Amino acid sequence: MTAAEEKLAALAATLDEYLAAVPRQREPGPPDLLAIFARLDAFERELGPDLHPQLRHYLHQKSYRKAHLFLQERDAENARGNCGR
Repeated sequence: MTAAEEKLAALAATLDEYLAAVPRQREPGPPDLLAIFARLDAFERELGPDLHPQLRHYLHQKSYRKAHLFLQERDAENARGNCGR
């Protein structure tokens, strides 16, 4: 596995963590979403120009569910958003 593939795998794992954390926000002792957001922002910066433009768009727009589907090669399931992309 290349370094870029390892970073994308780590990004996918962080997106998994985010999607699992969101529904738990009303529970006692919820996961720290701010820490997850910080890691996702760091991935966007680290991957920079090597990042697929559509994936970069999803991360920049904080469309984490869409980014997750993209990484699972399920981008066709993403609904077209208000931005027209």
